[in-house]
Amino acid sequence: MQLALNHGLVIGAVPLAVGVVLVAALIGAVWWGRRRQARRTTPPRPEEQPRLPASGPVAEVSERREPAEVPRDGDRLTPHDMPGFGNQGTRTAKDQSPPANEGRSGAFGSGGPSA
Repeated sequence: MQLALNHGLVIGAVPLAVGVVLVAALIGAVWWGRRRQARRTTPPRPEEQPRLPASGPVAEVSERREPAEVPRDGDRLTPHDMPGFGNQGTRTAKDQSPPANEGRSGAFGSGGPSA
């Protein structure tokens, strides 16, 4: 009888102890999360928001550029062998008209009839 009483006490006490530890961990997590939230910076006020410049929005520039020519003297080139150490810029192309599409449909296929 004594052994059965101790066994029943253990079966009831272990889940109770696990439950108490779990509730304490959850309360601690909520407390820690609220503390972190309180330390966070507030979002900027409307007067602190960025404003457009007086000249208005910046316009997008669309132009064609001429590629930088690669020297072709037969040897393998590395970036430090290139003029300007591989950072040579391009220049504006003389012909600014858009390239001709030449009957192609776009990225998927040749634009011809399907087979």
